[in-house]
Amino acid sequence: MTDPLTTELLDVALEAAHRAGELLRDGRPADLGVAATKTSPIDVVTEMDLAAEKLITDFLAARRPDDGVLGEEGASTEGSSGVRWVIDPIDGTVNYLYGLPAWAVSIAAERDGETVVGVVTAPMRRETYHAVLGGGAYLVPEAQEPQGAQERRERVHCRPAPVLDQALVGTGFGYRTERRVGQAEVVRALLPQVRDIRRGGSAAIDLCDVACGRLNGYYERGLNPWDFAAGALIAREAGALTGGRPGVPASGELTIAAPPGLFEPLQRLLEDLGAWHD
Repeated sequence: MTDPLTTELLDVALEAAHRAGELLRDGRPADLGVAATKTSPIDVVTEMDLAAEKLITDFLAARRPDDGVLGEEGASTEGSSGVRWVIDPIDGTVNYLYGLPAWAVSIAAERDGETVVGVVTAPMRRETYHAVLGGGAYLVPEAQEPQGAQERRERVHCRPAPVLDQALVGTGFGYRTERRVGQAEVVRALLPQVRDIRRGGSAAIDLCDVACGRLNGYYERGLNPWDFAAGALIAREAGALTGGRPGVPASGELTIAAPPGLFEPLQRLLEDLGAWHD
């Protein structure tokens, strides 16, 4: 049976992501600059990050005033409903800053601590990916208009697991120099053991690419909850496994997504290579 609450949360997330994606796509100034830096000069915030997060949080406050919010650019409220929104207004900010297309709006809804809804909108791809816990993962093409999305959506599945040396694996790098040095060493050791490695610049899109079969697997150290909450649910609902180190959920220490049969050897290899520490 359809859960009315998760149906409502999905509708709210789709509308919020659409509005933010439209603002970001159509409102990007030609002279877009950096408003602030965080952990390093690479870790940037643009004025559009701040504007998109405000648009999303204002919309959520109007539609779901009792919910909590956790946002990348500082939005944080506790809420009293048992629902918390985890939002990244621009996942792939450096791509967005430079005019590269691989950036997305990521919105997840948690109920009592469990992610139940995930929406990732990639405006320059003209695609939205979404999932409800237990309901499968879907791709909506030309998703800049959310009305009628249920009719246009296509169910997606991750690719069957290849052997490790035939796997196309996505990854990303942190913002601090010492972490990037360690991640480069992991890539150096991993690259000869897989088909190839891709670095797209948006964790949310990479996870959705696993869901859609565009990547066989993905891993990254140093993600925050807003980076992977929506995308990880979408990947799982498409048939992937997600996690971190053996026996540990996905976290900032390490996040891995891949179909059964590839997840296990990739996880073991990353454990052996020390991908979980700097």
